[in-house]
Amino acid sequence: MKFSLFVHMERYDEQVGHRQLFEELTELTLMAEAGGFSTVWIGEHHAMEYTISPSPMPLLAYLAARTSTIHLGAGTIIAPFWHPIRVAGECALLDVISNGRMEVGLARGAYQYEFDRMAGGMPAGDGGKYLREMVPVVKALWRGDIAHEGEIWKFPTSTSSPRPLQQPTPPMWIAARDPDSHNFAVANGCNVMVTPLMKGDEEVVDLKNKFENALANNPDVPRPQLMVLRHTHVHTVDDPDGWKVGAEAISRFYRTFDAWFGNKQTPVNGLLPPSPKEKFKERPEFELENIRKNTMIGTPEEIIARIRHYQELGVDEFSFWADNSLPYAEKKKSLELFIEHVVPAFR
Repeated sequence: MKFSLFVHMERYDEQVGHRQLFEELTELTLMAEAGGFSTVWIGEHHAMEYTISPSPMPLLAYLAARTSTIHLGAGTIIAPFWHPIRVAGECALLDVISNGRMEVGLARGAYQYEFDRMAGGMPAGDGGKYLREMVPVVKALWRGDIAHEGEIWKFPTSTSSPRPLQQPTPPMWIAARDPDSHNFAVANGCNVMVTPLMKGDEEVVDLKNKFENALANNPDVPRPQLMVLRHTHVHTVDDPDGWKVGAEAISRFYRTFDAWFGNKQTPVNGLLPPSPKEKFKERPEFELENIRKNTMIGTPEEIIARIRHYQELGVDEFSFWADNSLPYAEKKKSLELFIEHVVPAFR
């Protein structure tokens, strides 16, 4: 089992400065590398403060200079907001800067709020066709000259400049949920990243089964990697109510997600308050006990048992999702406990 860190600069009010958030993200990454994590993942989000990352590339290039072993994952680049030549070139440059430690995840995008600002109001649901066209084109650009005449992009003979160090191509990941996206990822030789969000381990089993079906549908393709991304909060045994801290924070995170995803309010300086708790009174997934059960919250021993189950299912990588609205001190303490007690159980 490999472990990775999925992290953004999180800001819910104007009391915390962006420079402080940047330094905290850096410290968490250095902790993860020292703790034996394989990869740090940073996504892409626009004009929203609760997940700050207008591009993962500058952050990852900086982290490349501060680290020596951990891989730098752009996870994910939103395909409709990029051009394939730019994706290929910037990712290859990060691979050169990091001496062959770049990995990239591609996604179709989710927030209509972002599509309204970055793609002229294009429906977010149309992002899939951009993803499907981009993936093979980027891989071809990494290998050398191609000309492309697609539905979305058209360009004369071009290549990735620079070329990546990792051959034949750096690892590429696809964020997948439905069977078609699993099939597309496997057929195109891409690793698969999945997140159950607020659903329980039965959703992990369902996503794993979709992955296995995709493998069966593509028997001539070497088996790619499967990663599960989970909000994670570790507390000590001597703090039996410590789970409530994590559950309350993850509830706030998803109520904030709901406010942004609903796209019904105008943010002020990139900030939106969480949707009120009353809105979710009839939603069992927002009950704290269910958040405890359905995300990765618990003592080290409880979390070890859950991840062992994932390992038995055939999951290759568990990603510690650090975004959860908690103050930095709590995030750091949780990651320290994970590194000290959970990681060694899989070595």
